[in-house]
Amino acid sequence: MDDELLMVRVAELTYDQGKSQAEVGALLKISRWKVGRLLARAREEGIVRIEIVHPRARLLSLERELSARFGLAGAAIVPVSEDSESTLERVAVAAADLLAAIRPTPRVLGVSWGRTLAAVAEALPEDWATGISVVQLNGGVSLNRRSGGAASVAMTIAQRGGGQATLLPSPAILERVETKEAIESDRTVAGILDAAARAQVLLFSAGPCDHSSAHIENGYLSPDDIDELSRRGAVGDVLGRYIDADGNIVDPQLDARTVGVGLDRLREATTPSIFVTMGGAKYDIARTVVTSGLCSVLVTDEMTARVLLEEK
Repeated sequence: MDDELLMVRVAELTYDQGKSQAEVGALLKISRWKVGRLLARAREEGIVRIEIVHPRARLLSLERELSARFGLAGAAIVPVSEDSESTLERVAVAAADLLAAIRPTPRVLGVSWGRTLAAVAEALPEDWATGISVVQLNGGVSLNRRSGGAASVAMTIAQRGGGQATLLPSPAILERVETKEAIESDRTVAGILDAAARAQVLLFSAGPCDHSSAHIENGYLSPDDIDELSRRGAVGDVLGRYIDADGNIVDPQLDARTVGVGLDRLREATTPSIFVTMGGAKYDIARTVVTSGLCSVLVTDEMTARVLLEEK
């Protein structure tokens, strides 16, 4: 029996019939050490492919490659599911698992808001933490009670962690710079922003610069505003701040009316800054977040990960 056929027989006996390496060796009259070497070769040469199909499975080799390529402290990559909703659920569960596994458990968690983080909040188990303090990173008060609103995200995460949420009582973007400056100079608001900036873990997502933006839905910006930002080179927003492909603010005047922690806090973070994203609409902003140092940990789907690895 040549080596290739021997590899096939070893694999069949091991994986199809569930025999131990010692049993396979006895049947084929080879040592169990050779059985182990043949199984390893069978995997290397593609004769055997091992696929983990559980919804909570992760792609560890991609995680290692992404972390090494972009200097990340860590990554959690999940397989793409049959539809975007199922993929979002997988990404959210991976983010929830990662957050719940951080040790020591953070006393203060800073969070942004949106549909992606709403899914993460729902994926967190009860008692994932004890006495957690959740602080809102950027403004989000709106008349629109859409899913993924700032208050509901922060409160759900806090309630499931046996703690409390501190909400930032302001819209994401105000009409006048003077109003924004007055709000941020208020002692209570200033204290919330300071607590958010000092949080031990930062958890955030990002939005695309298109008409699906939550800022349009919540009335902060108009479709024409988004079109103008796109014309200026914006690829999306992080904490409500619109940036170009290099991570630079595209409209300083708009940024001056945006309430919340600045992007320098993400870049300078020495504690985990966890970026959660998925889907083709966010490829450009995901690439910018990862390549411009705005996150230390990435949670996403396989397709997004592979697009990022194509970055030159």
